[in-house]
Amino acid sequence: MYVFLTAVAGLLLLALPLVQTRFPYLGQDFAYILRSIKLGIRLTKYKKVQPFYSILDCFLDAVRSHPSKVFVHFEGRAHTYEEADKHSNRVARALQAEVRLQEGDPVALFLPNEPTFIWVWLGLAKLGCPAALLNFNIRSKSLLHCFSCCGAKVLLTSPELQDAVEEVLPTLKEQGISVYLLSETCSTQGISTLSDKIRQASDEPLSRDLRANVNIKSTALYIYTSGTTGLPKAAIVSHERVWAASFIQAVCGVTENDIFYINLPLYHSAGFLIGMAGAIERGITIILRRKFSASQFWDDCRKYNVTVMQYIGETMRYLCNTPKKDNEKDHKVRVAIGNGVRTDIWSEFLSRFGDIKVRELYAATEGNIGFINYTSKIGAVGRVNFVHRFFFPYTLIKFDIEKEEPVRNADGLCVEAARGETGLLVGRVTQRSPFIGYAGNKQQTEKKRLRDVLKKGDLYFNTGDLLRFDSENFVYFQDRVGDTFRWKGENVATSEVADILTMAHSILEANVYGVKVEGHEGRIGMAAVTLKEGEDFDCLDAYKQVVNYLPAYARPRFIRIQPCLEMTGTFKMKKVKLVEEGFNPANITDPLYFLDPEKKTYVPLTEEIYKAIASREIKL
Repeated sequence: MYVFLTAVAGLLLLALPLVQTRFPYLGQDFAYILRSIKLGIRLTKYKKVQPFYSILDCFLDAVRSHPSKVFVHFEGRAHTYEEADKHSNRVARALQAEVRLQEGDPVALFLPNEPTFIWVWLGLAKLGCPAALLNFNIRSKSLLHCFSCCGAKVLLTSPELQDAVEEVLPTLKEQGISVYLLSETCSTQGISTLSDKIRQASDEPLSRDLRANVNIKSTALYIYTSGTTGLPKAAIVSHERVWAASFIQAVCGVTENDIFYINLPLYHSAGFLIGMAGAIERGITIILRRKFSASQFWDDCRKYNVTVMQYIGETMRYLCNTPKKDNEKDHKVRVAIGNGVRTDIWSEFLSRFGDIKVRELYAATEGNIGFINYTSKIGAVGRVNFVHRFFFPYTLIKFDIEKEEPVRNADGLCVEAARGETGLLVGRVTQRSPFIGYAGNKQQTEKKRLRDVLKKGDLYFNTGDLLRFDSENFVYFQDRVGDTFRWKGENVATSEVADILTMAHSILEANVYGVKVEGHEGRIGMAAVTLKEGEDFDCLDAYKQVVNYLPAYARPRFIRIQPCLEMTGTFKMKKVKLVEEGFNPANITDPLYFLDPEKKTYVPLTEEIYKAIASREIKL
């Protein structure tokens, strides 16, 4: 037997080089599959165990196992797991006494990136209340809309966002929404203080009975996503989805000894679920920043011995645009987790900053399918994997860009895209990979459902994204379809921007779209508009409208004046040709305007301005 086993081992060793040559990613595929199966078993266990074991319980276990370990570093101060637990106990007790929250009551958080955001969320979780995470850039109409989505009757905000809240306070009062400010004092009628109540509250643990009815299918969060509607949609995030997203760090090889750097907004699924919830699952320390800073990024990494960073495509580009220094590779960062980085930036990033394992991923907050590039293959967002595909069925289907709809055959079924061909990614809706949808918006939930895809009666989630699978089973993101584009790491809904533009007194209609700019990720906002009869384009009025009502990333930087807007046969605005033509004044006869933040108005887009943008003299 010994001789036989030795012979088999010898044959395997001889065959190994051949196998590696034929299947170069087999080892990485196997490691990923094994890790995924282990995490899948854990999730299955959490589904069955009683009482339900949530990410909050994972946090409480971490408090018990290492109370003195730093949980959050923020602006020079360290907060341990035990301190975070006690902070959140006080928050929960203050909310319970002052706001009279009951299990299941949704609460909207309109807060900046700071530890209080985390303490408040933990406190709400201890009461069994889902949190609606509001983008702190939204204003006016969008801000009001977010309450009607999730049914929140309570808004918690901070002093730095008080002005934005006061702008809509009369309407909030009419809707019976209670507003609480995380401050000890407030002179505004209709806004109550909460920090004083938190300070006076007990930090003793709360009874688990307060969240006795919470289970893995219960709503944990509402995370807002822009889509084809124009206004933010509240994606319903269940506790099961929180667990699944928190496992991404583990899939990427993050261990309990790592230190994780979060500079993305906590209202994003990337910052909250992958970053913060993932850190709790791993029991690690996070470095939290209010916002990303390219100039301070590596200094922070060195100061806090950061080993894992998060990014969006823009983040890496900003880092690569910083002046070169001799100590650029002097850091301990070994893993970067994120999405949206361009191939050339990816290569430059590795060349400048060292051998960092970039784990590019593809996912959507509300979606039921995602990919992770666990091989570091530059440019790919993941790999086609038979185990992954078995548990989470998906396919690419042919898509008509002009008609903005899937191609169907004579039987009315969708047509699968060939290997190497760009297609629309759709994920089959099953019990294991559900699509829950959007709170308070059945119409938009239904829009994301695609029926009769591969056979009559089947149901798929329409990601709205075009991807491609290559001959080596790598997955590549190609583009977005529909009425959303991405700029500065944010999704921009074109119809919301169009609604704001048509509030300008000179504009009759607006067709908003995103155009590519050389050297930048994503697409920047542009609008083709028609003017009211007898009106000239009022540059200043249009500027005031977009600045007052839209966050910076959503403002159309280019305006194109047209005599009429081209429509499809079904009266949808045509965008494909406009997108292709871009904003080069040499190729466009229509009048063009550029939003000049220094002059605080729209100015005619000249050849000189265009060249300055192309050469990056003008920063966008």
